[in-house]
Amino acid sequence: MNHRPLGRSGLSIAPLVFGGNVFGWTADEAMSHRLLDAFVDGGFNAVDTADVYSAWVPGHTGGESEGVIGRWLKARGRRDDVLVLTKVAMWPAQPGLSAANIVSAVEGSLKRLQTGHIDLYQAHQDDAETPMDETLEAFDRLIKAGKVRAIGASNFTPGRLGQALKVSADGGLARYETIQPKFNLYDRNEVEGALDVVTTREEIGVIPYYGLAAGFLTGKYRTQADLEGKARGRTVARDYLNAKGLKVLAALDEAAKAVSATQAQVALAWIMAHPSVTAPIASATSIEQLTELMGAARLVLPAEVIEKLNAAGAA
Repeated sequence: MNHRPLGRSGLSIAPLVFGGNVFGWTADEAMSHRLLDAFVDGGFNAVDTADVYSAWVPGHTGGESEGVIGRWLKARGRRDDVLVLTKVAMWPAQPGLSAANIVSAVEGSLKRLQTGHIDLYQAHQDDAETPMDETLEAFDRLIKAGKVRAIGASNFTPGRLGQALKVSADGGLARYETIQPKFNLYDRNEVEGALDVVTTREEIGVIPYYGLAAGFLTGKYRTQADLEGKARGRTVARDYLNAKGLKVLAALDEAAKAVSATQAQVALAWIMAHPSVTAPIASATSIEQLTELMGAARLVLPAEVIEKLNAAGAA
């Protein structure tokens, strides 16, 4: 499996990251552990989660996903086989990027993950109320203490990411080595444009989420009738079931036929082939789904297929 660098951190990952938001939620613990086993056995090595996962579920409080991963790590003894990526700032129980919150939150994450260090600790969202130097100094201390190996950002604007990188450079502090934006064949503006200028110049790893656009890019949802009773039906209807979306699906159908793959595999392979991207994040709740997603990493799209997909999803 070809690995790609996470910025200048010295860490590298296979071209697909498992999105752990489903662990303990739409995938129960037993299935979550089976999925993790299959993912690592398939040659992949990065799992992304957050302290807030899955506080939105009735009866959950947050930390459930980290807990599932931690019990898997303890049961399997495979800590050295995976890079654990988690996040701080979005959990209502521990919000923001103040130094005090980061210090407290990392201890909770380490305990739930049952590990002595986090490979990539990410600011889940920007915090305009906290000075950037306070946040970055706190992260820097965690790296020097050996509790974190590298730091990243998520949901930052290009401008704010650039400011943070300057604060790090000026202060001799650890810098954000990665960024997590929304990116897929339909939603391209967060990666292509101003952010691309920053990430290319500064060699920042790009780990996009929402690669399948709430399931729309699997090709399952083409009419309003297809969305009835579906958990993501409202999102798909609002954001993707339109003229541009149907144009993208038509191009996906053609590409999938041309390369003998599924629409989901083509959609993820297109992201993996994008010159700005390190690896997309994707989730699965069954072994069958995961097997399909992992197949995308071994799919090489011909240049002419990429060109047609680019044209279909252009703004």
